[in-house]
Amino acid sequence: MQNDAPAAEPAAEGELPPAIVKRSDGVYFKGGATGAACQAGVNQFFLAGAYFAELDYAVFIRMLYGVGPELPQNLKDQPLIRFADRVEPFHAQRRELYKSVRIVDGEAEYYFEPVFFTVPDLPPQPARLNFDEFVADMWVKGIRFGIDAPAVKATIATGRVVRLIAARKLNPTPGRDAAIVEVSQSIHRSNAPREMANGRFDLHTFQNRFPQVQPNVKLLRKVPRSPGLRGYELSGIPLEPAEPRDVELSSVAGAGTLLEQSGGVEYLVSALEGFISIDGSKKISIGPKIISREGVSVRTTGNLQLTGEYEEFGEVQEQRVVEGGNITIHGDVFGNIVSRGGNIALQRNLVGGSTVNAGGNIVVKGVASGSVIQTKLGEVVLGRAESCIISGTRVVIGEASNCEIIADEVLIKSAAGCAIAARRMEVGRAGPRRQTEMLLFPLVPVTTKYDLAIAEHTERAGRFGAQAQRFKAELDAIAGEPELRNYLTLATRVRKQEVTLTPDQLALFQKMAVSVGPSLRAVGKLSLSVKEAKAQETVALEQAALVRKQRETVIGHGRCTVQEVAGDTIVREMKFNPDLGAAYDRPPKEIKTRLRGSTSGVAAIFSGSSGTVDWAANSPSLPPV
Repeated sequence: MQNDAPAAEPAAEGELPPAIVKRSDGVYFKGGATGAACQAGVNQFFLAGAYFAELDYAVFIRMLYGVGPELPQNLKDQPLIRFADRVEPFHAQRRELYKSVRIVDGEAEYYFEPVFFTVPDLPPQPARLNFDEFVADMWVKGIRFGIDAPAVKATIATGRVVRLIAARKLNPTPGRDAAIVEVSQSIHRSNAPREMANGRFDLHTFQNRFPQVQPNVKLLRKVPRSPGLRGYELSGIPLEPAEPRDVELSSVAGAGTLLEQSGGVEYLVSALEGFISIDGSKKISIGPKIISREGVSVRTTGNLQLTGEYEEFGEVQEQRVVEGGNITIHGDVFGNIVSRGGNIALQRNLVGGSTVNAGGNIVVKGVASGSVIQTKLGEVVLGRAESCIISGTRVVIGEASNCEIIADEVLIKSAAGCAIAARRMEVGRAGPRRQTEMLLFPLVPVTTKYDLAIAEHTERAGRFGAQAQRFKAELDAIAGEPELRNYLTLATRVRKQEVTLTPDQLALFQKMAVSVGPSLRAVGKLSLSVKEAKAQETVALEQAALVRKQRETVIGHGRCTVQEVAGDTIVREMKFNPDLGAAYDRPPKEIKTRLRGSTSGVAAIFSGSSGTVDWAANSPSLPPV
């Protein structure tokens, strides 16, 4: 049925919106027009009572809002983009066919049902809806975005009665936050069992628990943030996505790393060779020291065999072994710490474990209990020790109880029930512990070889001295003969030109010389023998003095002092052979056996339950010969 009422014309040709071009072959958007300009142009047509016939809704929405499928290839980068066949007037009678919509939570619900024209004096005339008119009507009613074109077209085509979600708003698509991703595989740990030289696997040791990197290795890369996609309300109002979070690569850059730009990408690069460590703030540092915060156990690290310094903030569990150089443990230690050289520092307790150092100091700031603590060359410093075996060059303990201790020097404030052996020891207070007596053993070196050497050199010096005396007596006897004495006197005066001999006297003098010749030769030989014997005697005495000095050096300044004896305490000498190495460099079992073994055959220097002890080593020198 035709409606004779003229529809409102859009704008005259000269007054067309600048973004829309209407030609005989179709309606176009200008290719360079903005979305806002296209929306304004469309709005001008719709409000003027027109609609776009044979509307390509996908192209329409793409040009207005930049969402939906990409433009077809034949439309991309074109100066004009066709989106409809023509512009038709939207008559009021047709507009009445379209009902209002119900909008709930960003969804526009439309009830599709049979529609009829109302004609005076005639029954209602059936009519059909038109999708292009539907778009224009929804626009005027405020639904300018998100129409479900396929569903609406299908419903109109079938004429079904249905309540349909005809349009939906488009929620904004969140952007991607900036991220930091790994670049190098060298920063990853390997917890696989370590393969040994014989091809077997050590199930107690991980293959690479603490990664090590070379200089100038790219470790991390920053992935820049990317913005999200704008959404739209049903009204066409844009919904902006939340701004993605940014992250600075410098936030994870610690000591030993640097930031580097390469190809427009920011990297975190190792500045030096070393071990990777990650602290509580997630910063990556590289240095010569290995830093761990997970503790040492079967689950976390297994046994450790390290090449650099090691600092652990967790605890070391039973039967776990940490082997390395300088080792610092901040947690309790129940396992075994082995240093190939360097210092061992335990900031808390050592319980039932061991610390062994091939060359360096050992410090336990907490309590050492039921443990073995040994250094071959270094100092052991303990706050408190209970039931421990301790050895080292120097041992310093605040309080010791039921311990076996051997060293060159021992300094203890308070000792109870201990067995202590040392060259020099100073104990503030000493006494028994329950049924265990207090034993102190000043170490006295065995000097038998020095004593024998001194005696040998002294005996040899005496033998050469006696020989010199014998040669001297024979020399004096020959020199005392009158004829030899007269000749020597005259010869001296002649040599000094004190007398002048006549020819006859000269002949007699020469005859006298021939007569005493054998005696003169005997005197010369005996004089040489005396000198040789005395020289041998001097050498022997010097050798005896040298050995005597060596003996005194070996004996040293041995001393044992106890400021207060508070209970049964026994002090006995303990002999040791310095040629067999340091007295304290022995296995733990041997130390315990030696210090707790029977010493009843050795006379006690002190045995009592009160008083003080002040003993010094006696290092007498043999009297010179």
